[in-house]
Amino acid sequence: MLTVCPYFHVHQPYRIKKYRVFDIGNDNEYFNDSSDTDLNNRKIVEKVAEKSYRPTNAILQELLDTHPEFRFALSFSGTVLDQFEEYAPDVLESFQRLVSSGRVEILADTYHHSLAFFYSIPEFERQVNKHRARVEQLFGYTPRVFRNTELSYRNDLAKWCEDNGYVGIMAEGWDKYLGWRSPNFLYQPTGTSKIKVLLKNYKLSDDVAFRFGNREWSSWPLSAETYAGWIHSHHGDGQTINLFMDYETFGEHQWEDTGIFDFLRALPHILTRHPDTTFKTPSETVASYNTVGELDVPDILTWADTDRDLTAWTGNDIQRDAISAIYGLENDIMKTEDDNLIEIWRKLQTSDHFYYMCTKWSADGDVHAYFSPYQSPYDAYIAFMNALSDLQLRVSQILSKQQVESEELVVEEEVFIEKRLADVVNEEEVESPRANGWQRVRDWVRDLFRRLPFFNSSSK
Repeated sequence: MLTVCPYFHVHQPYRIKKYRVFDIGNDNEYFNDSSDTDLNNRKIVEKVAEKSYRPTNAILQELLDTHPEFRFALSFSGTVLDQFEEYAPDVLESFQRLVSSGRVEILADTYHHSLAFFYSIPEFERQVNKHRARVEQLFGYTPRVFRNTELSYRNDLAKWCEDNGYVGIMAEGWDKYLGWRSPNFLYQPTGTSKIKVLLKNYKLSDDVAFRFGNREWSSWPLSAETYAGWIHSHHGDGQTINLFMDYETFGEHQWEDTGIFDFLRALPHILTRHPDTTFKTPSETVASYNTVGELDVPDILTWADTDRDLTAWTGNDIQRDAISAIYGLENDIMKTEDDNLIEIWRKLQTSDHFYYMCTKWSADGDVHAYFSPYQSPYDAYIAFMNALSDLQLRVSQILSKQQVESEELVVEEEVFIEKRLADVVNEEEVESPRANGWQRVRDWVRDLFRRLPFFNSSSK
């Protein structure tokens, strides 16, 4: 038996408009671009909904209705769920219908598509908890398998997931860590005892996600029959073929005229022509197979660029400066206890902002440029840092106000205490003569008893 585990990630960031240095202190809206450019968040969501989300959801619904064995997994960033609710509620409803089939699993994730695990564990945990609550609210579903932003992974993340009750975690099946071994099995993350890691088969996944429409690719045009044949060739040397990719692969990254929708519609039918091929969700895969060995990933592994590390977001000085500045604000912004400012701070943590600042060259650089709505990495950095400067200004104003109020409160308390002490002294001065009078009466009675012979003799 060979099972196929499809997983699609759905995400849209809140892109920062061209926020100028002159806007600092004068404009508190960083994400409200209304131009006709790709910085207009509403415009992007509506465009991708039309090109990708609506037609792909319709095809997946059709496949669920006609193929009882078909199933897959989704992960949503909280930022895309919020934008669906605001800009395209029908898309959110169509995702809810897919999940209600009982054959679509939702994975755990960070709410703001952030890299918080590598910079602040408390903030990471707050975002994971917020994401779980949002998924439960919208879908009535509690995730059991974890998928971190950009498939980022490390041994200690797997341990954190195990300690927090997750049964599985997703990662890139990268040769550097696998060596001669295959990604088509389950492995035990180093330092854990129960949780299992599912590895992306990056070659078969990238054939669809990146190469499908490339006319210079030797396998272009890729048919469902050919692709199913590649998967079937793993019968006998694998348990699961994990196909992980962005949801926007269908219709947005690979346009309709590439034939991507026809490919998707045909694939389940052709794959299951082989009698020993079927589909499983990540949780079902974890429950079905034992691990075949240990996977040790001491350094950060992601699914981005040829490096498969964190350099897509932290590879140059401006990226490191920006990401250091945003997490450096954590203590102060939490002190404000201002939910609106904290939410803005989290939107600025979204990894896309740092991805746009990448200055890599060659094929990696082309991919970054394709996704970026800015003219250059430096434009992305300037907009980000100006917006962050305005946020820092607002935070400092609130903390200064809190400091003044705190000092005023101390002064009020000191005045109150001094007044109360003065009142006590006055009360004692009023009561003292009476107290002294009674004391004198008691002393006179005692002296009288000592002087009278009758009382002294009867007491003996």
